[in-house]
Amino acid sequence: MFDFEEALKLVPKQTVLCVGDLMLDDFVYGEVVRISPEAPTPVLAVRHNEIEIGGAGNVARNIAALGARCIFVGLVGNDAAGLTLTNALANLNGCVVPDLVIDAARQTTRKVRFVSEHHSSHLIRADWETAGPASAQSESAIIDYAKAALQQVGAVVLSDYAKGVLTPRVIGTIIEAARRLGRPVIVDPKNHDYGVYRGATLITPNRKELAAAVHRPIATEQEIAEAAAELALAIECEAVLVKCSEDGMSLHASGQAPVHVPAYPVKVRDVSGAGDTVAAVLAVMLAMKAPFEQAMRAANAAAAVVVGKRGTATVSLAELRHRILPAASLAPEEKIVFDWSLLNERLAEWRRRGLRIGFTNGCFDLLHRGHIRLLAEARAACDRLVVGLNSDESTRRLKGKGRPINPAEGRAEVLAALEAVDLVVVFEKDTPLELIELVRPNVLVKGADYTREQVVGREVVEAGGGQVILVELVPGHSTTNLVRRVAEPAVRSGKPAAS
Repeated sequence: MFDFEEALKLVPKQTVLCVGDLMLDDFVYGEVVRISPEAPTPVLAVRHNEIEIGGAGNVARNIAALGARCIFVGLVGNDAAGLTLTNALANLNGCVVPDLVIDAARQTTRKVRFVSEHHSSHLIRADWETAGPASAQSESAIIDYAKAALQQVGAVVLSDYAKGVLTPRVIGTIIEAARRLGRPVIVDPKNHDYGVYRGATLITPNRKELAAAVHRPIATEQEIAEAAAELALAIECEAVLVKCSEDGMSLHASGQAPVHVPAYPVKVRDVSGAGDTVAAVLAVMLAMKAPFEQAMRAANAAAAVVVGKRGTATVSLAELRHRILPAASLAPEEKIVFDWSLLNERLAEWRRRGLRIGFTNGCFDLLHRGHIRLLAEARAACDRLVVGLNSDESTRRLKGKGRPINPAEGRAEVLAALEAVDLVVVFEKDTPLELIELVRPNVLVKGADYTREQVVGREVVEAGGGQVILVELVPGHSTTNLVRRVAEPAVRSGKPAAS
């Protein structure tokens, strides 16, 4: 049986080659306040904009967000958008190596989406692009970069947005070279002629693209399975994964029965780039030689995370692990936040409702009676309680070697299961000051072993009109004491402590 827990530990050791169409995504957010007097069109009062690496670059972003390494090969123009993308890729935590071919005759693809925040809907999109095939000189440069990278990677993604990078020559040459080295090739297709992808390992059309490939409408799971098998045979690939949007995913793999997995029940905020996330996760999983079905299940879980975010989003390894390995109840899914970008939405909703927000923090390594009292009294002083949880590295720095006893994911799930806790946010630094500045709580709660002056974040909270509350401790209850008491009998007997 495939062990996801152990497999996910290997993700940071993987390297993936991604070749495809790079673009700059610009999301302009605002509110529609009126209709223009010049034409019957809505006027968007712009609040802010967010610029992201898009297209095939979003596959690289997702690989990097998981902690794996990506060698990215693409094509840009000699323009400001191309320079922005080059710098942005190089700054992705050092996880992406950008090998970009510069063609002064081309325009770097840029897409600007105007989005109504109130309705969470896209109003219009404006594109700047040169969509013609890459020149022969650019093709050769792309192929040379890709061939040089193949020796270093465990898998290849061809992310085709039909903007000219993945010409038949580029696709065929890379697939042939990868097959000689035994590297799996994952294709996210856009070419109407699927024959150009012949020999790929796994191809990932959506339902509409699959129907176009087999030249007939498809609707039922049986029709999808038959069409996928037909496509796999026609282009000599090992597997076809069909993305069915809100209906989940279907997999046809050679010699295996078709498998369908339903989509996770999530609140969809934005589907932009979800296919890129799927391709990235599939590539990382296949790089570590995961079976097709398990790779699909991981990709399905990752897609559920990113569609719940705004814009062209990514999934972290912690989020993926949390989604694949859920707690017994749904409470942890609703309460645990690893990605701070989601925190503002939750807090804004609470503030709109006029709720009093409380905050406390700690390592909460072995939950005991003292913790329960602290959390219960903290919750009694507010309407919603946010708990800042030290990450594993932060706990180790504060508590020393051998700590934490439990990893952050486990500690977060235990806290989330408590009725007193409304949100758990993991933080990496030794103090929660940065998190407190983001949350801006009305109430800050700590144990009475601190003085008010010693409480981190006191100035921030009091400057905002909030208060600091110190909760009396339960005598004799601390994680450090518990760990010492467990270890002492083993030390006296000379035997290792029970795990």
